[in-house]
Amino acid sequence: MTGQELTVIAPFVAAIAAAIFILFVDLVFPGEKTIAVAASLLALGVVAAVAIVAHNRVGGGLPGDAFDGAYRLDALTTFLDLLFVSIVALTIVFAPDYLEPRGLPVAEFAVVLVFAMSGAMLLAGATDLLLLFLGLELMVLPGYMLAGYHKTDGYSTEGAIKYFLLGSFSSAIFLFGLAFVWGLTGTTRVAGVADALAGVADGSVAFSPGLAMGFAFMTTGVAFKIAAVPFHYWTPDAYQGSPTPVTGYLSVGPKIGAFALILRLFVEALGPLKADWLPIVVILAALTMTVGNLIALTQDNVKRMLAYSSIAHTGYMLVGLAAFAGGQQLGLEGLLFYGAAYSFMNLGAFAVIAALQKRAGVTSNLNTFAGLGRRELLLGVLMTLFLLSLTGIPPTAGFFAKAVVILAAVQAGGWVTFLAVVMMLNAAAAAFYYLRVVVYMFMREPATESEPPRHGRLLWSGLAVATALTILFGFFPGLILGIIGQAAQAIS
Repeated sequence: MTGQELTVIAPFVAAIAAAIFILFVDLVFPGEKTIAVAASLLALGVVAAVAIVAHNRVGGGLPGDAFDGAYRLDALTTFLDLLFVSIVALTIVFAPDYLEPRGLPVAEFAVVLVFAMSGAMLLAGATDLLLLFLGLELMVLPGYMLAGYHKTDGYSTEGAIKYFLLGSFSSAIFLFGLAFVWGLTGTTRVAGVADALAGVADGSVAFSPGLAMGFAFMTTGVAFKIAAVPFHYWTPDAYQGSPTPVTGYLSVGPKIGAFALILRLFVEALGPLKADWLPIVVILAALTMTVGNLIALTQDNVKRMLAYSSIAHTGYMLVGLAAFAGGQQLGLEGLLFYGAAYSFMNLGAFAVIAALQKRAGVTSNLNTFAGLGRRELLLGVLMTLFLLSLTGIPPTAGFFAKAVVILAAVQAGGWVTFLAVVMMLNAAAAAFYYLRVVVYMFMREPATESEPPRHGRLLWSGLAVATALTILFGFFPGLILGIIGQAAQAIS
């Protein structure tokens, strides 16, 4: 292995070393929450620094390959690596206030999260179908463990079992499709598959039924991972039953990782056939955003409501993919920006729910939020900000994210423009259930007059970061649009 190849894989290796380091620290200082969190944040900071240095050293930011082209370090890989590190760092910061009162270990939680992050980072840079599958499993297997992290809670165990069973089925379906594509194209390299399909696109090679079946299985497997309708049934139970910090992570981490898989698979490998898979993405996007929002309207449990909301946001992100297939590079930029903005505003919303549930036994029903603006004004204001951003109210990050995706869809024309209209109607419908929580917080009497719990500095620090990013990405989207443009250019 050459020095450049070592540099290319350095961020992924650093992520695995970070998980081992946190585990070692917990062995030396067992049960020390503060030390475990500090070690985790330090290790994640090192991973982020290694990712930036590696990106700059490999050809001055140009793509670099390792393992004979199976893994690539480019602008997209670096952007996603830094986003994954940020998601895991915020989750670790939000978690102790919820985990400690329930006797759940913080260090083990951090270790499992970082191992899941390493799988997502492998997905971000994989340019081989087998490596993509390996990264996918390395990302989702820790997720099954996290969903059942509260072992004495029946709902947590039930959600974990459903998540595991349906996740296993979807992985098998994806692998079956991968085998078809491998057998009929003769390669597992993403570039090799694209070259083979170029002949199909120009008509010189027939599009065989076996190849169509392979793409159908792979699309189905990926749709399960992003919880696209009608493959979304595992999401509400897994989200509601999981410990709230885990729910926050599951709503963004595996979703962004699965979209990294989609970018490598659909944009790169299946890029020559984008005119053929565009109608499928259009249908998936329209169904996903509409069904997710319609069911969210009926929910009285805020965690379950945000689960269906997460499904709807998957549909919004798919609109960006459809816009790219319709010929608009802006669609990829909108998808990536939406993923970053959604991560921080959704994590912030779940952090507020976790703060309210600091006392064991407190539910996430709407009544729990009644009078929050009177009991804990700051938490109520922050929750309002995150909900307004999820709705898409200017000048938050959520508004600009939706605006970029809709603009790309309009410019793409055809049925993708129809998606833009559907997306605007869905965003208007979503305002009802988001703002209903705000009404409960500021216009309902509190259910109890008990003293609010004291929240730790870690929680407030994490909320400050999520709030700042939600506001800054709305007022100054140019802070990351340049980086996102480079990432989109690298993948397309």
